[in-house]
Amino acid sequence: MLLVKAFHLIAVICWFAGLFYLPRLFVYHCQALAENDTTGAERFKIMERKLYRGIMTPSMLIALALGLWMLIDRWDPYFKTAAWMHIKLTLVILLLIYHHICGRFLKRFAEDKNELSERFYRAFNEAPVLILVAVIILVTLKMPT
Repeated sequence: MLLVKAFHLIAVICWFAGLFYLPRLFVYHCQALAENDTTGAERFKIMERKLYRGIMTPSMLIALALGLWMLIDRWDPYFKTAAWMHIKLTLVILLLIYHHICGRFLKRFAEDKNELSERFYRAFNEAPVLILVAVIILVTLKMPT
């Protein structure tokens, strides 16, 4: 089970790398569009697509599968009452929603229909950081609430 946990953590790290970097690419994409840099904007479309489909989504699926494996394998009455686990799972659901929203933004950029600002994407980029901090604290301290 420790090997499953190790690969789960690796997948989570890869997923978060994408969750941190894709919105940053959106910022740069906005800048390229503002500067009428069509070559740069087309390059960002490729980078965004490859990151989302080639790294983020597979990493997310692996992290989810291994996380569920560990949860099912270790499920006991403790987890039914462990508030930290319920909060963590809620935060994971929020990350899944965030991932899906990133995919929608990617599609808008690919269709040249983005209407959001560079500033929006800079702020949007902060959400996974806050969730990551909360999850690490919850898992490390197994904080009761």
